[in-house]
Amino acid sequence: MDWLTKLPVIGPVAAWFFRTRVWRVYEHLEAHKWQRLTAAITFTSFLALFPMIVVGIAAGAAFLSRSQVKDFEKTLADQVPGISGQLDIQQLADHAGAIGLTAGALLLFTGVGWVGTLRECLRAVWDLEEDPGNPVLLKLKDLGALIGLGAAALVSVAGSAFALAVVGWLADRMGLDEGGVGRWLLRLAGYAVAIGADFLLLWYVLRWLPRVRPERDLMVAACLIGAVGFELLKLLLGGYLQGVAAKNTYGAFGTPIALLLWISFMARLLLYCAGWTATERVSPDAASPDSDQRGSPDQTSESSGPAASGPASAHQDSSRESPRPKPEQRPDPPRSRPDDPPR
Repeated sequence: MDWLTKLPVIGPVAAWFFRTRVWRVYEHLEAHKWQRLTAAITFTSFLALFPMIVVGIAAGAAFLSRSQVKDFEKTLADQVPGISGQLDIQQLADHAGAIGLTAGALLLFTGVGWVGTLRECLRAVWDLEEDPGNPVLLKLKDLGALIGLGAAALVSVAGSAFALAVVGWLADRMGLDEGGVGRWLLRLAGYAVAIGADFLLLWYVLRWLPRVRPERDLMVAACLIGAVGFELLKLLLGGYLQGVAAKNTYGAFGTPIALLLWISFMARLLLYCAGWTATERVSPDAASPDSDQRGSPDQTSESSGPAASGPASAHQDSSRESPRPKPEQRPDPPRSRPDDPPR
């Protein structure tokens, strides 16, 4: 990308953008193979989604009437645009007792595996290894995390649905026009509540699921990015996914393909939020060169060794190890004394 910074008009803008945190987070994710992480999350999420939906419907089938099932379909349509219209929620509710146990058994495998994959992918962004320990205990922890994630998702979906329902009820009570300013303000208030619910869900996923401790300001920024991005993706992708699901080209695979696309976009957004909390604050290019030359005290002591001080120090070390031999001293000849007779 250096060639882009040398262009006459957009070069300075590109150089500035490459120094921003947005680009550095992307580089961090590219270095950690986030395409593979996205594929892993998408595959396991796709396998675990239908058992979770069926178990949720089976759990609430005894307490939901037909009108409430319709409300649930509308809520699901708001959360997963373009997909829920292809699912017959009422038929699932009618046969929930027969398929609830089967879906629950599948959820124990697919759901726990999905939580484990999601946790390990988030830990990979942090350069953390897989959790060591007893595999049985790890599965129990994943089951507890699945329950906690389901509770957080339930609070998020319920809060978003309640906010939108209250907005519609208030708009009808106040007699506001469909395209009026008052109805738009109430709708913005409903989206604000939905963003707050998504914020809480992302806080659980980014903080408690991978068991990391990001800095608070980075965590708040990442959750805000994810919550706003999640609502924007629901608005922008609704028509596109509905068109993909309804295309005759895909036939019976239209709904699964649209669902895979939706999960893939959500997984990318989640990984980007995780990368935002894991990327270092200062760009490596912005570090001063003097700091690299000075180094830490340990590095300074190590650099003063033979490898860093050059040939002179190496010569001193070699001379220190093999001292120079002293010249051989010959004994002096004996001196003749005066009282000795001459020979």
